[in-house]
Amino acid sequence: MREYKKIGVWQTAFLGDAVLTLPLLRALKDRFPDADIHFFVRAGVESVFAGQPEIAQVRPFAKRGAEKSLNAAVRLGWALGREGFDLWISAHTSLRSALVAGATGIGRRIGYDRPWYNRLAYTDAVSRRFDELAEIERLMELARPLGITGPAPKARLVLPEKARLAADGFWETFGFDRPVLGIHPGSTWPTKCWPVEYFSEIVRRAVDAGAHVLVFAGPGEEDTAARVIAGAGADPHRVTNLAGQLSLPELAAYFGRLDACLTNDSGPMHLAWTQDVPLVALFGPTVESLGFFPRGARSTVLETEGLACRPCGLHGPKKCPEGHFKCMRELTPDRVWPVLAGKLGL
Repeated sequence: MREYKKIGVWQTAFLGDAVLTLPLLRALKDRFPDADIHFFVRAGVESVFAGQPEIAQVRPFAKRGAEKSLNAAVRLGWALGREGFDLWISAHTSLRSALVAGATGIGRRIGYDRPWYNRLAYTDAVSRRFDELAEIERLMELARPLGITGPAPKARLVLPEKARLAADGFWETFGFDRPVLGIHPGSTWPTKCWPVEYFSEIVRRAVDAGAHVLVFAGPGEEDTAARVIAGAGADPHRVTNLAGQLSLPELAAYFGRLDACLTNDSGPMHLAWTQDVPLVALFGPTVESLGFFPRGARSTVLETEGLACRPCGLHGPKKCPEGHFKCMRELTPDRVWPVLAGKLGL
């Protein structure tokens, strides 16, 4: 089997998709230990992967910037082709990703065989087997032409030291003497968000049971976090609002210190389970069987069974197509709290 020295791995979808690619990166590094692996990700999430030992360089791609057009994708591919890569692997199935790959002219290019244009872009086009495999195993199919088979390595998120020190300092300052629950009520997709009043109820129950609650939210989600806290009416000394205050690596590092975490089906969910944090993930318009679920014995997915309308999309639309939002409304705090309390030891 040929040895490769410079490998490009292209995954420019959302944060969670990039995190799910970690086992593939680990497998590539194990097989080609002397190779420099360049990981291409959506601009804005690159800092999360800066401490990852498998990666020689994390490279952001601005999907909404100057590189947006298809012509720009071809020009980018030409430029990458002059950088000396001898292996290119694309985990993304968009036309733009195929154009970048094809334009590189790299001798070996591996991607999925669908849509049809992918078969023109890659020297090795493999089946994604979407209905058979979970996402990590789908990604591992991209390594099969390289002779890499067997179970996927465990996903392991390694954060930059600066982020870890920030989390350590916060915990030391607070000196928590009780279990710490983290909740992240946001998501890029509105229908993936559990109702604010349900999160509020969980905050109230957690504080009443003796926990301290940290409320996280990204830029633009500060109002959601504030409404969750206001609706809880809990002791303000036992609830800390961290909305909009942390970088992505810091958010991940804070997650890594939690006793338990509650999230929607979102990017932050993946930051939790890849650090073995006890996690409850709430799935509404999406379903676990789509394959993008949190892994590990400490992760629990809760969803409303028996709704014929689920899933209503791969990501979830902006509004419930049926107008009732039962997938989240029927997933009540009474169902969620006992599971979460068990993870907190309360």
